[in-house]
Amino acid sequence: METLNSAVENLVNGTNTLFILLGAIMVLFMHAGFAFLEVGTVRHKNQVNALVKIITDFGISTIAYFFIGYWIAYGSTFFASATELTANNGYDLVKFFFLLTFAAAIPAIVSGGIAERARFNPFLVASFLIVALVYPFFEGLIWNGNYGYQDWLANTFGAPFHDFAGSIVVHAVGGWIAFAAIYVLGSRYGRFRNGRLVSFAPSNIPFLALGAWILTVGWFGFNVMSAQTIEAISGLVAINSLMAMVGGTLAALVVGKNDPGFIHNGPLAGLVAVCAGSDLMHPIGALLTGAIAGGLFVFVFTWAQNNLKRFDDVLGVWPLHGLCGLWGGIAAGIFGLESLGGLGGVSFIAQVIGSLTGIAVAVIGGFIVYGLVNKVSPLRMTQEDEYNGADLAIHKISATSMDD
Repeated sequence: METLNSAVENLVNGTNTLFILLGAIMVLFMHAGFAFLEVGTVRHKNQVNALVKIITDFGISTIAYFFIGYWIAYGSTFFASATELTANNGYDLVKFFFLLTFAAAIPAIVSGGIAERARFNPFLVASFLIVALVYPFFEGLIWNGNYGYQDWLANTFGAPFHDFAGSIVVHAVGGWIAFAAIYVLGSRYGRFRNGRLVSFAPSNIPFLALGAWILTVGWFGFNVMSAQTIEAISGLVAINSLMAMVGGTLAALVVGKNDPGFIHNGPLAGLVAVCAGSDLMHPIGALLTGAIAGGLFVFVFTWAQNNLKRFDDVLGVWPLHGLCGLWGGIAAGIFGLESLGGLGGVSFIAQVIGSLTGIAVAVIGGFIVYGLVNKVSPLRMTQEDEYNGADLAIHKISATSMDD
């Protein structure tokens, strides 16, 4: 009997390790989606830079999170012997890998907002600080109960802050950190002429669409595998992700008036918003959550581009991740209620307070990090380098050869 129990335990541990590993691989592949979404949106002279930023940010994020960030968030380090680290089929190691792919999404989100005018090395330094210090501080508050924050919410409002897959922890935090970076950088040269917006058209709609599709498919690993064990997996999460994706797509189609950039960002807006409550909502609630997010993205992106002259958000990461993520955190406290078809166990007030706390941490942390880095080494490219493009100015090569 003891041998049988041991065999069953080994099978469960191995299955859980494989389960979360598959999730980590799917979210890792989402970074290719971030890359191609940016490549397709920026002008041709900045495509190489978009690709290089995403992969190097991931490398920097891994070092920052492995040695500092994961310890701040969860109180665990990896300085034990390999014998200890491989306990339970190495589940804890793979869990780190999975959560790393979330942490590394923060610089990837920022990358799209500050595209076409950011110096390379200063932003790598800033990415290290964000992933090592700012992001894991809030991650630990919510997903590890650090400093008694969740206990306080539960005791005061009847439920802790619920964010199953990161509408606030990942997306809103990333979007509002990007808000700080974008503001510090200012607008691209030539963006406004005689007080009027000059449109910089996307360089490659097929690449933009490819990036959106990669992100969309990977998101089912992002959301479903947030269960972290095979026993906790829920088909409700998958269907709610699907419905929110569809709601965001159709809303962006209508509100965006057939614009392909808006249409391909619509599903992403819906998926950002449903992360928090994907394990609680009724599918109809998820559909409405996604639809509102899709419309919100189009409306705010258009308004910001036309009215906020200093705030030049190239990919619209602030409305997409920052505002749709905020909506998602609040929506979990609405459509997660039993009275609206959800599973319950959430507090609307706790959702609002937790969401606003995430934004406060992101904005304050973002302005501190980018402000300090900017004083030590300017974040902004020179006007000449920006005119020539980041590809030639930083990487000394263009995306495609000009030869026949």
